[in-house]
Amino acid sequence: MNTMHLKYAIEIERTGSISKAAENLFMAQPNLSKAIKEMEQNFNITIFERTPRGVIPTARGREFLESAKVILSQVDKMKEISNEYGDREVVKAKISIPRGSYISKAFAKTVASLDPETALNIQIRETNSMQTILNVSENSYDFGIIRYQTVNERYFLDYLKKKKLEYKELWEFPCLVVMNTRNKHINDEQLSLKELAQDGIEVIHGDNIIPYISKNNLDHNEFTHTAEKKVYLYERGSQFQLLVTVDNAYMWASPLPESIVKTLNLVQRRCDAPNNAFKDGIIWRKDYVLSPVDLKFIQNLKEEIKDLQAIEYK
Repeated sequence: MNTMHLKYAIEIERTGSISKAAENLFMAQPNLSKAIKEMEQNFNITIFERTPRGVIPTARGREFLESAKVILSQVDKMKEISNEYGDREVVKAKISIPRGSYISKAFAKTVASLDPETALNIQIRETNSMQTILNVSENSYDFGIIRYQTVNERYFLDYLKKKKLEYKELWEFPCLVVMNTRNKHINDEQLSLKELAQDGIEVIHGDNIIPYISKNNLDHNEFTHTAEKKVYLYERGSQFQLLVTVDNAYMWASPLPESIVKTLNLVQRRCDAPNNAFKDGIIWRKDYVLSPVDLKFIQNLKEEIKDLQAIEYK
């Protein structure tokens, strides 16, 4: 079996197009089509079918591709074991997380607690919850943390069940408004969503995705984004830079550790808004056993959450 052919098939599934997949793989389309046809003949299966929506997997093709992803993931792990460290002890972790400062702080504490003499191979990716679910279910990452509005919980729990993933809730929280200390609303006795939206620039995480709901239908699930001036950003460092620099900028975020708030000269405040209830939870594959570093990270997460829950927000 040629594992490169498995990679070809996965890229076709990802792009929904043989021509686009060939372009991404830097190969001629006829050669890609021939490779897929040979693989279908060898396994006596039709992996893809053409539809008005593009090239999509057949029912058996989806099962084949799921197995292909597991095989490639195991091959990658075998390469890591044989080539990178030899017989040396190594701490490994592959974690997919949302953009949350308390999560990043817990991760940093976890790395800092590890034996400095031990080799490390730790990968952490900040992304949206849907991508985290795919990362974990496809064996690209060992476990992950997802975040969702409680109003959408049924969609996420159903999707996790479909992907055969375990789930354990970490906590439920309201998002807070984060702004710099020069913002004109900093001393308002009670923040008004309407007033913030009228004269402020809202900084928004730019990749919110919900299972079974198209991007075109997301607006009715958003609890805040009513400002006329919006800046969509995907990278947390850029979000904070904008908040620090622009006086009338504000952002809805999970509660931030006080150390980060003070360092950046920011303030976080409560503000009434519809559907302002979120949950963070841990997901992992049913066949995966959480490692010592995973468990240490989870313990640090719980400690950070306990500290955040003890703060009284105005």
